[in-house]
Amino acid sequence: MRQFRFLAVVACILALAGCKNNSKRTLLPNVSGKAGEVLVVIEREQWEGNLGVAIRGALASDTPYLAQREPLYALSNVPPGSFTNMFKMHRNLLLVNIDPQNATNGVVYKNNVWAQPQAVVQINAADQAQARSLFEEAAPVVAEYFEQSERDRIIANAKLYEERALQAPVKQVTGGILHFPSGYRCRKLTDDFTWIADEKQYTNQTVLVYSYDATGVPEIDFAPESIIETRNRIMQANVPGTVDGSYMTTSTAQEPSFRSLRYHGRDFVETRGFWEVHGDFMGGPFVSHSFYSPDGKKMIVLEAFVFAPRYDKRQYLRQVESLLYSFEWADQTENTNLKK
Repeated sequence: MRQFRFLAVVACILALAGCKNNSKRTLLPNVSGKAGEVLVVIEREQWEGNLGVAIRGALASDTPYLAQREPLYALSNVPPGSFTNMFKMHRNLLLVNIDPQNATNGVVYKNNVWAQPQAVVQINAADQAQARSLFEEAAPVVAEYFEQSERDRIIANAKLYEERALQAPVKQVTGGILHFPSGYRCRKLTDDFTWIADEKQYTNQTVLVYSYDATGVPEIDFAPESIIETRNRIMQANVPGTVDGSYMTTSTAQEPSFRSLRYHGRDFVETRGFWEVHGDFMGGPFVSHSFYSPDGKKMIVLEAFVFAPRYDKRQYLRQVESLLYSFEWADQTENTNLKK
């Protein structure tokens, strides 16, 4: 049975992660570490015990909808006594502070503490049992906080090296824009569909943007069956495979998942699944955002997918999925530019 759920708490943390404290940015060094890494500062016995098991279970679990097993994050750990300045520069930090003398206990989220752009989560607890309980309760928010921080870094890089000409095809279809870094090109454009991709010899990162008439009834427009049926129809018409008569569709081997989110004031339904090519042997992960146009007359879909048969795909998907979060309505962008 398909999953359809609303994560209000995740929406809150998306907003938190997207609002960085810039007061210290210019005074801080750049972060270190690879994308998708989290450094856990924790005593060895805690890391090897139930608390460590809980952390690894939440942050290093398998990424869904990938052909091979790949963890959400690559975790490494260091004890507090060895947490020197070198480690303090890491991009993503999870600090475990267990002390019976803590004034307050809970989970704290911080930005740009020792470097920028940095994401820091600190668990303050009186003992290991409380630390584990606090983490397990906050685990979905912690994971989303690190994820959105990774997205924000990718979006900042896209804006720094932006292919500004690609704003036009997205605006034509949606009335808004996306920010694409150098390397992306527009492959196809119609009144209601555009195909923008970064295609290399062995990897393909693609964003598909399309719109269609809405019924105006959210229970119908955002129903999982409606989203998938419409996706399959539009993919068949616009995304052919390499073999004559082949086309992209949604795999039925793994049921897609759905959740409602709110980001920067925009409500959307996120769909995750596995695409395949009817009539050919190709497939990979995809994620899409479905939402109303400002007047409610159109459904707009932003979709990211990856094809990289020779490589691990988590980071490729993270990179292209992050671009969906850069969406802005054109009038918002124009107002921002006027204020500069």
